[in-house]
Amino acid sequence: MTADYRIQREPFYQPQHNEVALYEAAYRNRLPVMLKGPTGCGKSRFVEYMAWRLGKPLITVACNEDMTASDLVGRYLLEANGTRWLDGPLTTAARIGAICYLDEIVEARQDTTVVIHPLTDHRRTLPLDKKGELIAAHSDFQLVISYNPGYQSLMKDLKQSTKQRFTAFDFDYPPPELETAILARETGLDEATAGRLVKIGQTARALKGHGLDEGISTRLLVYAATLIKDGVAPVDACRMALVRPITDDADIRETLDHAIEAVFA
Repeated sequence: MTADYRIQREPFYQPQHNEVALYEAAYRNRLPVMLKGPTGCGKSRFVEYMAWRLGKPLITVACNEDMTASDLVGRYLLEANGTRWLDGPLTTAARIGAICYLDEIVEARQDTTVVIHPLTDHRRTLPLDKKGELIAAHSDFQLVISYNPGYQSLMKDLKQSTKQRFTAFDFDYPPPELETAILARETGLDEATAGRLVKIGQTARALKGHGLDEGISTRLLVYAATLIKDGVAPVDACRMALVRPITDDADIRETLDHAIEAVFA
C-alpha cells in the first residue's frame, strides 16, 4: 500500500509578490526550486501551499549534519529472513511523482547533498548504487530546497555546482500591513493588537547584527498572537514568545522588554 502524501486542507499562505505564478511556471517545466530567506518567514508554508494548489504529494525532509546519503535514497534493512531494501524519502518522491522538499539544505553535509545532482539536470535520474538500480524520476517529480543565507559560512554553504542547478526565490518578512493581516487571519486576533505585535517585531529586526543574530520571525509573532488570543496578558505573551526564545543577553532582553511595555502601555 502506498502512503498518501497529499495535503488535504488548504494551508493559509498570503502572497507577497508574484511568487505563486513564478513557482507554477517552474513546476510546469519541472525546474528545481531554491527558497532563500530568514527563519520563520514562510518558506515551508509556501511549499505546502503550492503542493496543495497543484494537487501534488509533498515529502518534506528536515536536513541535519548527521544525515547521510542513505538517509535520503534508502538502505538495506536486516530482517529475520534476510535483507530488505527500504526507499528513502528522495527515492520515494522520485518514484511516485511527489514534490520533495529538503528544508535547511545547508545543514546537511556537502558529500550528502551531491546525491541530488542527477535529479536536478536533464537526466532526472537517481542512481541507487547499493541496489544497482537507476531510477528515472516520475514526470511529476520536483525537487525544492531551502536555507537561511544569514547562517552561511565557509563550512555551511552550498557548492556552486549545486546552486546552479536551481531556480531561486528570495523570501523575507512581510511588510507591516501585510504581516498584521497575516497574524489576524492566522490566529483570529484583532488587527489593532496584531499591529502592535508587528511593531515589536520591527524593533527587534532592527537589532539584527547589533546584538541579535536573527530578528523576531513571523512564526514567533503568530505564537505571541495565539497566546494573547487565549487570554494571556500581552506583555507576558510577548516576553514568552518573542524575547526569551531568541536571546539570553541581559541588555538585549531589557531593551526588548522596554519596547514591549511601551507598545502595550
